[in-house]
Amino acid sequence: MAAVAALCCTASLQAKDIKIAHVYDKTGPLEAYAKQTQIGLLMGLDYATGGTMTVNGNKLVVIEKDSQGKPDVGKSQLASAFADDKADIAVGPTSSGVALAMLPVAEEYKKVLLVEPAVADAITGDKWNRYIFRTGRNSSQDAISNAVALDKAGVTIATMAQDTAFGRDGVKAFKGALKNAKLVHEEYLPGNTTDFTAGAQRLFDSLKDKPGRKVIFIIWAGGNPFKIADLDPKRYGIEIATGGNILPAMTAYKNFPGMEGAAYYYFGIPKNPVNNWLVAEHYKRYKSPPDFFTAGGMSAGIALVEALKKTGGNTDSEKLISTMEGMSFETPKGKMTFRKEDHQAMQSMYHFKIKVDPAFTWGVPELVREIKPEEMNVPITNKR
Repeated sequence: MAAVAALCCTASLQAKDIKIAHVYDKTGPLEAYAKQTQIGLLMGLDYATGGTMTVNGNKLVVIEKDSQGKPDVGKSQLASAFADDKADIAVGPTSSGVALAMLPVAEEYKKVLLVEPAVADAITGDKWNRYIFRTGRNSSQDAISNAVALDKAGVTIATMAQDTAFGRDGVKAFKGALKNAKLVHEEYLPGNTTDFTAGAQRLFDSLKDKPGRKVIFIIWAGGNPFKIADLDPKRYGIEIATGGNILPAMTAYKNFPGMEGAAYYYFGIPKNPVNNWLVAEHYKRYKSPPDFFTAGGMSAGIALVEALKKTGGNTDSEKLISTMEGMSFETPKGKMTFRKEDHQAMQSMYHFKIKVDPAFTWGVPELVREIKPEEMNVPITNKR
């Protein structure tokens, strides 16, 4: 009996828990996005471990932390995850402002932070450090793919964005990617804007007398920026365009049949085994399709498991960094690869056109074409 007891204890000494801290905006304005990321992360870990939630006999344990969408809270939650909970690796957060506050903490504790889904370019740009990887797309990938969809000669564009790191980075990248169309005005509004009248007037004035196709391109997270359509831009021949979004936000897209843009993900677009599993499994568990950020969370979960499989369950940061640099892995969006230079996951985006289908409560983004990573000249902006 004593021998059996001794045996069990040696086995448990050899296998250890691998602690993954998920610091995300569980409460706050981006709560809907955060919830999807959490579901996706757990589904990704489940999928990549074949349902065992173990790698090399080591159990994966997810520790949840709420950043509340506040930079100072996110920063202290990540520090407490590393110092008190002894987390081996971290994932998150949702908001770009929170992410920027968290980056130095990863460096201080010399632990890998896998950023998902915060978008600001600065995260893998000038605020980056070597412990930062990102599966989420960055502002440049969003902007360049949307520019591909809209950038034609004779098109005049004005942008409307939130006055945040996300909004300003998005416009900067979008502007940099335009080669043929002309950008004539940038409108920045508070993230919680509900009355768009003043902003809309400035946008309309900047476009209404221009010849050719006129577009207001919207970069926005949360809220309903499409209220601007209630102010009737159509009377000036002005169109609205935007990137993909979560399904509830895309109910507004039903009012814009034929609207073009580029999406990070829509469950009906990618055709691959990982996405097939995600869609079927999500319908089974939640009676609904997976959304934008569910796919992102799943990609993060898969990336972690793939890296840990390659290190044999070793969570040493140096080992993880050298393993993850240049690593490719399969996700619901197909193959992603962590670029060596800035650890940004290079990934496909999808040029879409909105179709109204009575079977869905949202405007359906129909694929025009997949924009492959190698077609997007995503700048490297960190000072490595």
